Amino acid sequence: MFPEIEILNNLVSRIFHIDDLTTGDPQKGFLVSYRGHLLPEDSAAAYDQLTDSLKQYNITPLFRLEKEQQIIYLAPSKPAPKPTRVSVNIILFILTVLSVMIAGAQPEGAMPSDIIGQILALLKSMLTGWPFALSLLGILLTHELGHYFMSRYHKTAATLPYFIPLPFSLLGTMGAAILMQSTPKNKRVLFDIGVAGPLAGMVIAIPVLFIGLALSSLSTIQPINGQVSLEGNSVMYLLAKLIMFGKLLPAPVGLSGTPLALHWLRFFFTGQPVPLGGLDVFIHPVAFAGWAGLLVTMLNLIPAGTLDGGHVIYALFGEKASKAFPFIFGALVVLGLFWSGWWIWAVILLWLGRVHAEPLDQITQLDARRRWVALLVIIIFLLTFSPVPFMVFNV
Repeated sequence: MFPEIEILNNLVSRIFHIDDLTTGDPQKGFLVSYRGHLLPEDSAAAYDQLTDSLKQYNITPLFRLEKEQQIIYLAPSKPAPKPTRVSVNIILFILTVLSVMIAGAQPEGAMPSDIIGQILALLKSMLTGWPFALSLLGILLTHELGHYFMSRYHKTAATLPYFIPLPFSLLGTMGAAILMQSTPKNKRVLFDIGVAGPLAGMVIAIPVLFIGLALSSLSTIQPINGQVSLEGNSVMYLLAKLIMFGKLLPAPVGLSGTPLALHWLRFFFTGQPVPLGGLDVFIHPVAFAGWAGLLVTMLNLIPAGTLDGGHVIYALFGEKASKAFPFIFGALVVLGLFWSGWWIWAVILLWLGRVHAEPLDQITQLDARRRWVALLVIIIFLLTFSPVPFMVFNV
């Protein structure tokens, strides 16, 4: 049973000047709504105060801002989330470790021409894939634990990471994810949880990349079985290679009269022209894991929906963030002309990109410190953005 409305009015009036109220129906999501304005300047503290006073009645306040009007809804509290089976997380992680080790395997001698022979060769050499697996899974695990521990810090229920194996693929995994089991309290909490993963992952990815590049070597780009495969470039990856090898790579054989800046602008965004015969770094598996860590960070920071980048722009701009979705979707469609994988991501965003995780308190805004962190995250996204993440040419 819920308390009399007079009791609720008294509790709300301690932190909120009530202009008018509307009674609701618990079946429709709220008991009563109040229009007016908050009395304390600190909206986050006001929310905590009201939440504590309503906890005994199993009621949760919702702070909303509608057409510049502050509104408080009182809604029945949701039941506590049910505990998940940790065994599922463990099994998926073990399968992902095996899958990533196969992806990083280094078979001796020439690979068989048939698919079955290639699979058997990879399985036999699976143990050689441990440097790649340790490096890549270290980055992914740190990323997800960043989300998880920040969720725990803010008392927002979340699952342990679910890893997704993808056997016999380029990386051996589709990554990992944690699931939020309760609604973040406010935009500050949502922001902290969203940025904790990419920032934590980058702390591992950058050293892994430089260690891997130190183990790598330079050589000319030559086709293998009629194909040339190149990992895509981001500004950060280009700078890392420049620091380690003293030149922008892949270095073309000649420019054919094209200005150097124009050549790099075209190659960066389209992957053309093919730098066949040019100099490039033949990356060690550890460097490939570092490169993949930058790629995963960039993909997670796409500013849409429930991705990490979507949490950031929603925390910054609120509902206005949804207006950016058509432009982001359109950009991915255009980029798909140069790398078809972007079309898959455009489809994924139709599922994940149109809905934001709305916090309980939507009145409290980000503070100045978090806005500076948001700027840092936007810079990281731009530095790790790769218009053509992977290139395969038939020659």
